[in-house]
Amino acid sequence: MSAREVARDVVLAVARDDAYANLLLPQRIRDARLSPADAALATELAYGALRWQGQHDALIADAAGRPIDAIDPTTLATLRIGAHQLTRMRIPAHAAVHETVALLGRDRGRRGFANAVLRRLSEDPEARLARLADGLGGDDRLGLETAHPAWVLRALRRALDAEGAADELPALLDADNAPPAVHLVALPGRGEPDAALAPTASPLGRVAPAGDPARLPEVASGAWRVQDAGSQLAALALSRAEPVRAGERWLDLCAGPGGKAALLAAEAARTGASLEANEVSRHRAKLVRDALRGIEGADGSRPRVVVGDGRRYRDEGPRFDRILLDAPCTGLGALRRRPEARWRKQPTDVPELAALQAELLEAAAAAVVPGGLVAYVTCSPHLAETRAVVSRAASLGLEPVDTRAVLREVAPGIALGETGDAAQLWPHRNGTDAMFVQLLRRGAEG
Repeated sequence: MSAREVARDVVLAVARDDAYANLLLPQRIRDARLSPADAALATELAYGALRWQGQHDALIADAAGRPIDAIDPTTLATLRIGAHQLTRMRIPAHAAVHETVALLGRDRGRRGFANAVLRRLSEDPEARLARLADGLGGDDRLGLETAHPAWVLRALRRALDAEGAADELPALLDADNAPPAVHLVALPGRGEPDAALAPTASPLGRVAPAGDPARLPEVASGAWRVQDAGSQLAALALSRAEPVRAGERWLDLCAGPGGKAALLAAEAARTGASLEANEVSRHRAKLVRDALRGIEGADGSRPRVVVGDGRRYRDEGPRFDRILLDAPCTGLGALRRRPEARWRKQPTDVPELAALQAELLEAAAAAVVPGGLVAYVTCSPHLAETRAVVSRAASLGLEPVDTRAVLREVAPGIALGETGDAAQLWPHRNGTDAMFVQLLRRGAEG
């Protein structure tokens, strides 16, 4: 299977089966046994086509003279791959058209249609895009030009404006559209960061060298894991906010797929604490178990994985000294790594998610012991999922902790905006996903 076939099949699976490109693509690359060069091509084609999908679709519809939903899924996925080559890659137009059309096999109807659309698009895609943009105004135009839905643009602008930085929106959009570096984390007690690799915002993080990180012996052994530095900092904010007392009990309330749980488990094993990792989905709970495999304390104790709705902890009473609530969210902070997310989520998703986040925070408040810590974390800067949720903390007996000060201790020199007690990370400032982190403490009287 060629690089273009792998990319096309991933783009099709995302559209047809709601697949996640960041999970599917690496497996497809390994199954196809692509060379490093072909793997890089497949990655750029798949991620690029998904990242710029809104713009590509506008160009395709214009060149085809019909709406996108009137094109069959296989042909559309193929056209998206072709459009990305013609507009965002330095591939000669004739080669891009020929190789893309060939993906449709012997179906003369599909081949003829795709050939005609791509040839029209290849003539002057910049002029075609400018004409389409001229017919739009405001955020709709900016959304077309930067491949961000208008509602996402507005949410990002409001989040930046809340810290007096609305003028940073162009830099953020550029960062969203740039292929991100792969970050590694060295699990404490199992591995050490390699000084020869470029550092990240996390003290345990490094930028992975080129190629498949799974081929690194430290990754293969489980000493290093692939994890964005923002996720590392979110976990470390909780584990290193204050000294750990031996025997502390920690809870990862929404643990799947297990990246932060693994780092917390390693931190717990290092300090004499124990971790319970909860996940509502049995499939994702298996991923958590896989992530935690091999991590154990000095006494041989291992983290515990349980399956269930995290809201049930509301009725079980205070048992945990530290709780990580990495709440389900829109994922608008990880658009670099999850390129399809910007097209998959809708503004109507936000109220339902915010309600769930509030209920999970209520459960965390009930489950943490007096004087204990809760870390409320989202991979979204949307104000309805961040500040609006933690604004309810006082009514739950939780007091804000200066999280920015904690992160500055954990990661000296980190750039943080004016966000009160919370910490908001940004791709364009920190080279991380846009993680929101707020530490909260249960009042001593409960």
